[in-house]
Amino acid sequence: MDGKILARIGAVVFIAVALTVTGIEMSSKVDEPDALATRDRSIASQDPLASELRRCSGIGEAGPRDPGCLKAWAESRRRFLGQRDSATAPAPVAPTTLFPDVAASADRKGGERTDVTAPEMQVEPPRPEIR
Repeated sequence: MDGKILARIGAVVFIAVALTVTGIEMSSKVDEPDALATRDRSIASQDPLASELRRCSGIGEAGPRDPGCLKAWAESRRRFLGQRDSATAPAPVAPTTLFPDVAASADRKGGERTDVTAPEMQVEPPRPEIR
């Protein structure tokens, strides 16, 4: 036998086997349920927050305006961050000023008071261009 003929016969056999395996695989129907979809359904049946979050993600742009979605997202953040309930959480502390005892200086015109709690913004000098 010639080498070219043997290579051709091998290629034809390989293609025939590949087509047969592909046909068998396509004809077999697997009735196994998707594990992820089954798990999502079981979680949603146990946790109403999960089903509410799923509903909110399905309504699209209306989600951020829906009060139910806002509450569900807040609860999800609270659970994720491990924060306590807002009813048992301590009240927020009122902000304090940086310099509470600073008297108004005499050089201000017309008794104008500027905010002494925050320093004035300083503009950064321009940097030379690097070429």
